[in-house]
Amino acid sequence: MSQKVFASITIRLAITAIFTSLVCVATMVFSIYVPHTKGFFNIGETMVYTTALLFGPLIGAFAGGVGSMFADIFLGYSHYAPATLLIKACEGGIVGILGHKRLRFSSKIQWKAFTFVAGLIAGILLGSIGSLYYSGSVELYLGIPPPGNPNLILFVPPEFWYSLGALVILLITLMGFIFESEFGWLVLTILVGGLVMVTGYFLYEQFFLGVAAIAEIPVNIGQMTVGLIVSIPIVRAVWRSLPSLRL
Repeated sequence: MSQKVFASITIRLAITAIFTSLVCVATMVFSIYVPHTKGFFNIGETMVYTTALLFGPLIGAFAGGVGSMFADIFLGYSHYAPATLLIKACEGGIVGILGHKRLRFSSKIQWKAFTFVAGLIAGILLGSIGSLYYSGSVELYLGIPPPGNPNLILFVPPEFWYSLGALVILLITLMGFIFESEFGWLVLTILVGGLVMVTGYFLYEQFFLGVAAIAEIPVNIGQMTVGLIVSIPIVRAVWRSLPSLRL
């Protein structure tokens, strides 16, 4: 093995270890317990998507699956750990594969229209499912390790979900008009990976845990949306500074 190849492997192993840890920390640092499903809302998707878009499907799958699985274990949700390993690995792998494709529409108007439709779908799903199945009391846990009791208990009215859905539509549409046409493809990439995550947890909760799986759909859509809004600007900034990362 040449010195150059060895150095490349060493760097990739170091990147994998660092970003696996970052996924774990991002998942743990902010969590909202979901009583109906015994699961939780988190912001781990921000690092899963960032890792996959920057470093491709292999690192994205490993960091997404292993980092998220360890977060489940450390947070006391070990009953989710096996499913999380598989689901988040698939999510990171899919985003990593699609994110490095270079598909283009014939005009910027088509990209902008496509981005608006993608945002509209995400916003409607979040607002409608959230208002129907996840309005009421929520428990907020902040910190690492998480406290034994919630830091805050809130009542979430249906109007919150309507407003959140409208905000998602607005933000994604604005980002589509502000950023270059390639942004539309990144949105689709994350939506595809995110919907795999949403579907995977729904099936696991419905058929293996026997809980009200429908209740966590808006929570997981929320995770996907937060991950989308946060990760894409980060990735674009890194690509501008380090264009060699654009495979």
